[in-house]
Amino acid sequence: MMKKLTLFLLFFGLLANAQTPMPEISLANLDGKMMSVKNDFAEKDKIYVFSFWATWCAPCINELDELSDVIDDWKKEVNLEVIAVATDDARTQKRVKPLINGKGWSYQVLLDSNQELKRALTIVNIPYTVVVKNGQIMHIQNGYVPGSETELLAKLKTL
Repeated sequence: MMKKLTLFLLFFGLLANAQTPMPEISLANLDGKMMSVKNDFAEKDKIYVFSFWATWCAPCINELDELSDVIDDWKKEVNLEVIAVATDDARTQKRVKPLINGKGWSYQVLLDSNQELKRALTIVNIPYTVVVKNGQIMHIQNGYVPGSETELLAKLKTL
């Protein structure tokens, strides 16, 4: 009986750590160009940090501000790109571009206005960060508290 329990726990422990591929979904960028989250962000061994946010979400904006402050330093240590995925709906989507321009963020921005990618990744709350390498989801961070970017960088360095 103990051997079966051990095998059961081992099997489900491995499943919990299994990497999940990014879904094949295309979203528009700010210029209206459709971009595949799986194929257009697929440079070998490059780390892609997809940060899900909305204009009405203060913690999301704080997180993206913080990332903006540290991204140039991080790029000296890790080959990465941050993609800000705006989950604003049709009513608030018109606020995305002015907010980004006002903040001076240099991120690639994708518009998930129908929340197709958000649903495909079963994201309930934002801010939500998905780290992808070689098409596989390697790490997920839900929520934001000041300082959590330090934990994120430590994780990125292990990938």
